[in-house]
Amino acid sequence: MSVFYLAAFLAIFFAIMTILTKNPVHSVLYLVITFFTLTIHYILLNAQFLAVVNFIVYMGAIMVLFLFILMLLNLNKESEPMKSTLVKVIGGIAGMCLIATLLGAFRVLEPSHAMIVANSDVGLVKNLGKVLFKEFLLPFEISSILLLTAMVGAVLLAKKDVKKA
Repeated sequence: MSVFYLAAFLAIFFAIMTILTKNPVHSVLYLVITFFTLTIHYILLNAQFLAVVNFIVYMGAIMVLFLFILMLLNLNKESEPMKSTLVKVIGGIAGMCLIATLLGAFRVLEPSHAMIVANSDVGLVKNLGKVLFKEFLLPFEISSILLLTAMVGAVLLAKKDVKKA
């Protein structure tokens, strides 16, 4: 249980640091660490597939894309537009709604008891593959054809039109 509490504390801490940091590159790096702590939670929940997908897709691909875009934009203080008071008031109201929601959620929650798992193989990739290829074979194949079609379309759109003389 101590690993859970440590990972939970670090997830909350780095999520808050993501919001409070002024430097956008530091904010993205804190978000990467937050995703890593969520990967630890997935492993503790015996959801290895979700842990690997979270690690590869979110931490690997999306965060690298965020960092690339932030470095490409080269945001300076001079290029940042001034925020109106209306935007600040709406942001304050949204923050208060979030705090009210969190307080309401914590009031409803009961202390957790020891959880007994009936099937400990629930989050394993082996079982996910069995369900995916037995019960959901047709939707899986249709989505693969859709992704293949999108990839071919993207290649055709990106291809330069070469005219021969």
